[in-house]
Amino acid sequence: MKKTKKIALASVMTMSMFLGACGGSDDASGDDDKTISVWAMGEEGKQLKELAEKFEEENEDDIKVEVQAIPWESAHDKLLTAVASQDGPDVFQLGTTWVPEFAEAGAMLDLSEHTDDYPEFEPDNYFEGARETMQYDGQQIGIPWYVESRVLYYREDLLEEVGYDEAPATWDELKDASSQLADRSEDDYGLDIDQNDQITPFIFAWQNGYEVSEEEAENGDFNFDGEEFVGAIEYYHSFFDEGISQTSEGEDITKAFEKGTKPMFFSGPWMISVLNDQAPDIEGQWGTAVMPEQEKGTSSIGGANFSIFHNTEKVDESLEFLSYINETETQLEWLEMSNTLPSRTEAWEDPLLQDDPMYATFGRQLEDAQPGPQIEEWDQLTQELLDSIERINVGGADVEEEMANFNEKAEGLLAE
Repeated sequence: MKKTKKIALASVMTMSMFLGACGGSDDASGDDDKTISVWAMGEEGKQLKELAEKFEEENEDDIKVEVQAIPWESAHDKLLTAVASQDGPDVFQLGTTWVPEFAEAGAMLDLSEHTDDYPEFEPDNYFEGARETMQYDGQQIGIPWYVESRVLYYREDLLEEVGYDEAPATWDELKDASSQLADRSEDDYGLDIDQNDQITPFIFAWQNGYEVSEEEAENGDFNFDGEEFVGAIEYYHSFFDEGISQTSEGEDITKAFEKGTKPMFFSGPWMISVLNDQAPDIEGQWGTAVMPEQEKGTSSIGGANFSIFHNTEKVDESLEFLSYINETETQLEWLEMSNTLPSRTEAWEDPLLQDDPMYATFGRQLEDAQPGPQIEEWDQLTQELLDSIERINVGGADVEEEMANFNEKAEGLLAE
């Protein structure tokens, strides 16, 4: 366990010592009934109300659910306040990158002792990458609600024109195909890389053999100046340096993909419905593929987890709700409602996913996907990396020197 915490989290823990006597959970659920309060984020929170109503109809214990939809932009501060006051909801949603911070604060109930009664909670039910976000310091502190990963979206028709009947399968093929596509005209590019996406540099690094253990991450031993990470950033940068990828933001990727000026890009499952809805004229001309390999074809895994607030007085009711939400049938219903992917591997055996080539790609990719380092400082760390990459791509900074500086800053963040 690290000896230091972020300032905000340290303040939360200090406040908790004084406010811990408050106890209980959010006042949406009283002590005299079986009503639980659930905090969920953004549009998902609004849609979750429909599932909650079905749970109320089907459960035999007359458990009621009050869902509060919280905008993502205010969710983090609201959760910090709940931890500080010890007056949170019974059940709450967390983005996977927030898990370490709130786990360190002791905000989540340990579910380990409940897996015998609720086999849905067993880690083996979930993709390997998702398991890492369920566990912290020997405790099981959440259940993956849904998952996402990044795959390659590509224009089949345009790749065929440059000699590729299938999507590029290796780094060399990706570079070759995208170079040819970019050479079509001054207005064309080969591969769109979102420079604001914090996970893409790590995806390239994992593919290039970069690894960091949980213990190394906690100690700040990231080795960002090592051969594997530096080599990945050099490959990443080469697309911008050679004019294959656009350095400026440029045209919206959906429109550019439809026009063919940006015929390949990396993205998550949400883009399937976006393209179907907003680019119907290219139906049947595009596809999805797992990530091109270097040493590996690893991609990221993200999504959201559900946890139970550590001092809820409605443990049994909260467990029942979590169990329902993570049943395979419920996850498949949620897929149809929200276009988010099931976290349970069993759900991927259903024809709804197996017979859809776009979704099936994500199922294959999730077998080789991992989360970012499970540390509290993740957001700060990745922002520093994006700043370094901008200095490389736009400012012409040397990759090795910039990564050495970044590695030093990363070590400093963990030492604060």
